Amino acid sequence: MKLSKFKFTLPAELIASHPTPNRDESRMMVINRKSAEIEHKTFKDILQYFSTGDVFIFNNTKVFPARLYGNKEKTGARIEVFLLRELNPDLRLWDVLVDPARKIRIGNKLYFGDDDSLVAEVIDNTTSRGRTLRFLYDGPHEKFKKIIYSLGETPLPKYIEREVESEDEERYQTIFAKVEGAVVAPAAGFHFSRELMKRLEIKDCRFGFLTVHSGLGNYRDIDVEDLTKHKMDSEQLFVDRDVVHIVNDGKNNGKNICAVGTSVMRAIETAVSTDGRLKEFEGWTNKFIFPPYEFKVATSMVTNFHMPLSTLLMMTASFGGYDLIMNAYKIAVEEKYRFGAYGDGMLII
Repeated sequence: MKLSKFKFTLPAELIASHPTPNRDESRMMVINRKSAEIEHKTFKDILQYFSTGDVFIFNNTKVFPARLYGNKEKTGARIEVFLLRELNPDLRLWDVLVDPARKIRIGNKLYFGDDDSLVAEVIDNTTSRGRTLRFLYDGPHEKFKKIIYSLGETPLPKYIEREVESEDEERYQTIFAKVEGAVVAPAAGFHFSRELMKRLEIKDCRFGFLTVHSGLGNYRDIDVEDLTKHKMDSEQLFVDRDVVHIVNDGKNNGKNICAVGTSVMRAIETAVSTDGRLKEFEGWTNKFIFPPYEFKVATSMVTNFHMPLSTLLMMTASFGGYDLIMNAYKIAVEEKYRFGAYGDGMLII
């Protein structure tokens, strides 16, 4: 499978810059894999497609305010620092991306806050853009975290070309976000409102929660035409006993198992046994799913409309079938569906 097969023309005006006023009222395209039928619905119509005992698997990761702006010592140059993950809480070490990277070298100091109250020193170059920062702060770790998060802002994807607004703090997060650690939100989950979750509960649908701390690897450009040569960044994954029991019970009873989002799909295909049952898992996954691929756990999938040439589109095409999904994307552009994290939903059954 070649990278160029996932190229399509996406008009800029179809990239959603804001969420719909109500989570469950975005549009939803429903794609039937068996019949190849495509329907145009509203997201809360998802109720029509699920019944007693069917299982939804959600990612309960919580996005933290990962994008900071600092100033370089001496020159005062403005530097964007994107926090990826904390490497050592005691030493205040963080794995970060910096932009512009060419200006930042080992030994440079960066100052944050209006009064330059927080200082960080670059102690390592890990990649062309990546750095390790040591924050020079002596107080308690909890206080340090509060300071650093108060300086950070919601890490909207770069394709949303606007300033961060107050609504983003709530809307670039699912209503069930619980376990902090992601810098990319599991956007398929945005469509689920409290009212919709309640109505699914009334239908006796079951919910399982796992945790994938989604990183920027999903947005990294693929620079090889042969997809077998692309390496995904690793993401931290936790699959506990509760979700394993709920999913396997559903599978044993022949129920519909719906993966909500590409991060969930990657997770369950990582933590699956040879007999197609989910198993407990704690660790990292760099699984890259592209066509052709045989899925073992989910029977349906909720996702958003993704960018051209993205790994997210590749996984969606793997599950829905390459020809069917690429045709659906052509229709989505014609019908002016909204693309990206704040865009419309897709249900593949």
